[in-house]
Amino acid sequence: MKNMSEKIRQQIKEVVLNSITKAIKNQELPLLEIKDVSIEVPREKGYGDFSTNVAMQITKIARKAPRQIAEIIIKNIDTRETYIEEVDCAGPGFINFSLSRQYLYDTMNIIAEEKGDYGHINIGNGRKVMVEYVSANPTGPLHMGNARGGALGDCIASVLDAAGYAVTREYLINDAGNQIEKFGKSLEARYIQLIKGEAAIVFPEDGYQGEDITEHMREFVKAYGDKYIDADSEQRKKVFVDYALPRNLKAIREGLASYGVEFDVWFSEQTLHRSNEVAETLKVLTDRGCTAEHDGALWLKGSVIGSEKDEVLVRNNGIPTYFAADIAYHRNKFETRGFDWVINLWGADHHGHVARMKASMAALGINPDKLDVVLFQLVRLYRNGEVARMSKRTGKSISLMDLVDEVGRDAVRFFFNAKASGSHLDFDLDLAAKQSNENPVYYVQYAHARICSMLKLIASEGVTVPDIKDVRLELLKADEELVLIKKLSEYPDEVRISAETLEPSRLTRYVQDVAACFHSFYNACKVRGEEEELMKSRLMLVDCTRTVIRNVLDLLSISAPERME
Repeated sequence: MKNMSEKIRQQIKEVVLNSITKAIKNQELPLLEIKDVSIEVPREKGYGDFSTNVAMQITKIARKAPRQIAEIIIKNIDTRETYIEEVDCAGPGFINFSLSRQYLYDTMNIIAEEKGDYGHINIGNGRKVMVEYVSANPTGPLHMGNARGGALGDCIASVLDAAGYAVTREYLINDAGNQIEKFGKSLEARYIQLIKGEAAIVFPEDGYQGEDITEHMREFVKAYGDKYIDADSEQRKKVFVDYALPRNLKAIREGLASYGVEFDVWFSEQTLHRSNEVAETLKVLTDRGCTAEHDGALWLKGSVIGSEKDEVLVRNNGIPTYFAADIAYHRNKFETRGFDWVINLWGADHHGHVARMKASMAALGINPDKLDVVLFQLVRLYRNGEVARMSKRTGKSISLMDLVDEVGRDAVRFFFNAKASGSHLDFDLDLAAKQSNENPVYYVQYAHARICSMLKLIASEGVTVPDIKDVRLELLKADEELVLIKKLSEYPDEVRISAETLEPSRLTRYVQDVAACFHSFYNACKVRGEEEELMKSRLMLVDCTRTVIRNVLDLLSISAPERME
């Protein structure tokens, strides 16, 4: 796929490096080697389309003032057969490049040619990437942290897919360890209370108090009565977990699917124990001198993970900790399944675990740089200007499904990706439900619907979007037209940066900018009633805009309606 911004950056790098080579040959600059030329987009419109600070980078080697170096580079530069129209020096030595309009017209040709594939690039070269996200404790319903992590993880995976990586989306089912033991005890206590009364057993102090526990056991009692009231406690808890856990997972799957989040792999933690991968991983760590035994337990040495204290891997009762299973799980990702890059999405409260996990990978001989963790902050829901804690529908604490029911899937996904993952998110429920331009997702969707309505109306008059070969694109020269085309040209670069930074919030901001540029164009430039050649050119621009908005929304798994009231 074609990336116009990347092509232009490459042109600028080449002309700059060729200019420096020529200046060295002319003895205007001393012999020097430059590995790369940094290219940026200036913040101020008056400073051209692209800029480089290469003159400042080589000041010490060249033994000249940056501005003097910049002027030497400009003097020797050859911009023939490029999109570069003007080159000038600004400030202390920035070299600014202004481009000809031809790159904008060529961008429209690319959009018309690639259509739904426009924006797809290939920086991944098929590299195997796993994105693991949500991985909610299956002992209860999805909460707001799971909801935000789901939207972020899903969009990161989509961006990486569009950037040419071979992406696997994975959900880790935490179906082993302490939380499952606690789940079984909680179910058992509620079962006994339902059969014999609340006084029959004290509910575990650290048990799961949610209404879902009681509901599971009510349904169980309806089906099986008191059949297990005299059964062995361990057997009974296993029966209850085997009954309730699949139901929880089914609800989680269905809830996430309705939210537009689907996984390629649902990985059971239990399989790590059954396959002895936990034991094998502990043996590798021990063989590499990374563990110590004391107090009857096995510990990961603090020196391995950069800590003053050791971290327990196997308790003195012989049961591995969740940390041990997590290390084995990550070893499985890299060594057993061969992923080149692993990305985890964790709540910000897990920040202390990031360094430990990376250090554990290094202890296993796995490059820790192959593991990235995206930490995301909490969400606060607001209704009528106040913190909202209860669902309108159920009167209970707001779950993901309550949120989707109240404001719609599109708004939830858009709002959760509207801010950087590391930023706290205040989610305005009233704004998300509002059908006005104040609501960012409505604003973007309305731009798409307006375009579709315009094209449908014009088609009813016998005028369709022409083949781009029959369009005189050079007629597009109004400021609003050029600004819109330039914004459309940036999309592949936005995908690239989003993939490199693992930050899909760039795309929600970008598509809002596209919508704003389109609305400005719509208000300033007529399409119907214009001279035929200009009308055809503007029709093509309108259709290219529709393509880009739809492509971004598709990437975010947000609908692009063709009609809105």
